Amino acid sequence: MSVVTSSAALLTDHYELTMVQAARQAGTAERKAVFELFPRRLPQGRRYGVVAGVGRALDVIESFRFDAAALASLEGVVDPDMLDWLASYRFSGDVWGYAEGEAYFPYSPLLVVEGTFAEAVLLETVLLSIYNHDSAIASAASRMTLAAAGRPCIEMGSRRTHEQAAVAAARAAYVAGFHATSNLAARQLYGVPSAGTAAHSFTLLHDSEGEAFRAQVQTLGVGTTLLVDTYDVAEAVRLAVEVAGTGLGAVRLDSGDLGEIAREVREQLDGLGATGTRIVVTSDLDEHSIAALAAAPVDAYGVGTQLVTGSGHPTCGFVYKLVAREGEDGELVSVAKRSTDKASIGGRKYALRRRSSSGTAEAEVVGIGTPPEDDGDDRPLLVPLVARGEVVGRATLEEARTRHRTSVAELPRAVTMMSAGEAVIPTMHLGG
Repeated sequence: MSVVTSSAALLTDHYELTMVQAARQAGTAERKAVFELFPRRLPQGRRYGVVAGVGRALDVIESFRFDAAALASLEGVVDPDMLDWLASYRFSGDVWGYAEGEAYFPYSPLLVVEGTFAEAVLLETVLLSIYNHDSAIASAASRMTLAAAGRPCIEMGSRRTHEQAAVAAARAAYVAGFHATSNLAARQLYGVPSAGTAAHSFTLLHDSEGEAFRAQVQTLGVGTTLLVDTYDVAEAVRLAVEVAGTGLGAVRLDSGDLGEIAREVREQLDGLGATGTRIVVTSDLDEHSIAALAAAPVDAYGVGTQLVTGSGHPTCGFVYKLVAREGEDGELVSVAKRSTDKASIGGRKYALRRRSSSGTAEAEVVGIGTPPEDDGDDRPLLVPLVARGEVVGRATLEEARTRHRTSVAELPRAVTMMSAGEAVIPTMHLGG
């Protein structure tokens, strides 16, 4: 009989456990350590990134336990003494980090994890997995909502990614300003509003398009959205208004030259008296195609594949590095990796968003030691997330959405450009 485990502790790499086993045997596993999760650079061409996955990461830290099934699966990976240690594992350290929804830049210390080497290193893989995925989705979603300029965006990419990644993607997109998702698991787990009506198969099921429209309107009401491009768009729009009346909620376009067709449909709807009927467009949209539709009479966008794949950047390239450890005298000493193109900066960091007198962000200030005296224009970015093993920094998704809006709004206007470019603000490094 196979053993199945739902333990979050197995969402890690083999070498995390073997490193701890070796460190325990060497007597170094309990040394105090500071790990930092950060990006060395933004994805190519991106002007900023968005932090997401913080709430999911806190859930994992709380539930990171090696249950009986997990321990059984690790026999032969580590020795019995290590299995005994894992059985009692609990993270008891401290975590500071950027709040969910915050913008980030190269070398932003998104997470600072403090504890013993043994307990902090075990979190490396799962924290990177969550942050790299969710922040990639949120960063793409943020660009899409900027391009949409206030028009609602709906996440509908579940069928284009792994089933569990789809749930996380819906959550991350909501943090970055999307209005709803098609994913019902995201609605159940995180409270993300869900939306959806019908696919082409529903129309094809019925003997006529009018019959399909009548069935949908009778069930969902005149406020529903009718898909009008299964056959002939103009005829479908005429039928839609005939069936639902001028109070029809919306029509959806899923193919063709969306801008031109939307203009024709808007003119037809207005001519039929359905002036309040909205036009929703879908069909492999990304931030560039959304921006191209800015002048078209489009009221909402449904985004799938490009969103859940990070619109060309499905990961953020975050790393998790040891930046300080306990020395022989018991004090923390800075340590850093010096590999070519993969260097890290040692020391326990602070981070500030430096702003002009008008409130516009001018620089990401990352330093070691005591932060400079605040003159009123330096906004601290690190907030307490975990204290002595207890989660203290949990925020609601609505708070994260508000933070995202505020954080992006204070960035320079170049942030609204969809073309490739450099980070809109520089990262300044200050020594200890």
